[in-house]
Amino acid sequence: MTLLLVSIAGGVGCVVRYLFEYVVRRNHPTSRPWATVAANALGTGIAGYAAYRLLPIGDANIRAITLTGFCGGLTTFSSALAVPVILQREHHWGYAAALITTTPLVCSGMFVLGMSLAH
Repeated sequence: MTLLLVSIAGGVGCVVRYLFEYVVRRNHPTSRPWATVAANALGTGIAGYAAYRLLPIGDANIRAITLTGFCGGLTTFSSALAVPVILQREHHWGYAAALITTTPLVCSGMFVLGMSLAH
């Protein structure tokens, strides 16, 4: 049952990520990766909150559904690495470098913020 729920939660996270991409690109047609950064930041903020809140519960199934499923579907390391390559190939060197350097910083900050909100 947990596998099914993790799969459903992952699908929901993927749909939320797609909607970020769709809304941003529809309203701001650009090659800038703002939706990727926003989705990763939101997902890591939720993961920070959930990790702190779910730790006392001790239910590995709920953690798997929330963290592995939803947050895993919403965030993606592969996009965080693929988008800079696409930007570089399109000669957007500055955006590629900014994405590579800021994503870990922004996401780490959001994780800590999520944890602090869970107090």
